Amino acid sequence: MSVHALEIILSRQLADSLSVPVFIVDPEGNLLFYNPAAEKVLGRKFEDTGPMPVGDWGTSFYPRDEEGNLLPPEALPLVETLSRKQPAHKTFWIDSLTGKSTKISVTAIPIIGRSHEFSGAMAIFWDTEAP
Repeated sequence: MSVHALEIILSRQLADSLSVPVFIVDPEGNLLFYNPAAEKVLGRKFEDTGPMPVGDWGTSFYPRDEEGNLLPPEALPLVETLSRKQPAHKTFWIDSLTGKSTKISVTAIPIIGRSHEFSGAMAIFWDTEAP
């Protein structure tokens, strides 16, 4: 089992209790966890996908702009937060692993501990068309 900063462990615990979808990544962009609410939007349980590098999760869900153009990983809020260590937000379309297309809004925030060390980032997202 990997050793993660306390802030990542606590973020995962928080994410697991939220009703909105959440992604958590380490400073290199490796996906460490997504919660059950995210599983519903993404179409697959985290235990089935497990951790994955940014090159995989950044393209696995086919993020697209309003015109249908694929977005590169660096255009995603979570990747922007990783590179700038600042919050980022964007609305775009994704295709779940089951093929369902969903318009989502994503807000990503850096995870920075009391020692001011950057531990990773968290993205909270939601289906913009859900009731």
